[in-house]
Amino acid sequence: MLTSLKYIQGYPEHITTPVTQLAESGKLTQWFEQKYPQSHQFKSEKALFDYAMQLKNRYMRKTAPLSKVVYDNKIHLVNNALGLHSYVSRVHGSKVKAKNEIRISTVFREAPEPLLKMIVVHELAHLKEKEHNKAFYQLCCHMEPDYHQLELDARLFLICLELKGS
Repeated sequence: MLTSLKYIQGYPEHITTPVTQLAESGKLTQWFEQKYPQSHQFKSEKALFDYAMQLKNRYMRKTAPLSKVVYDNKIHLVNNALGLHSYVSRVHGSKVKAKNEIRISTVFREAPEPLLKMIVVHELAHLKEKEHNKAFYQLCCHMEPDYHQLELDARLFLICLELKGS
């Protein structure tokens, strides 16, 4: 089994078998690039922040404000994650200032827009739901109805990146 297929471990056999066959035949990357022919245009951190704020304002107006949305080249390697939501509290005199930050792995700088949206939606959902529970995934699906398919496709994107690198 290819080591890059670690991203789909835990998926049922009716999903893993065709992916394994495509990967072993060298056709997975071609299939993926046909499904998603181009990457998004949100390359700068300002554009990424504006994109996240547009989604937040559309679906989650009443949640805590976001102070930062950035690409982070350490996420994928260190945390074995694709994005992170952090809540930072700082004491300034007698006041406590809280900031919500979202960090997206830099591998998504060149990803197709639907995959970037899935990651941003996931991290935005953490503003309201801290745990990966039923309410969390319902919120993700409210913001992006194809959330679960896009989550699988993001994993296929990571497999394709590894296959291109080897």
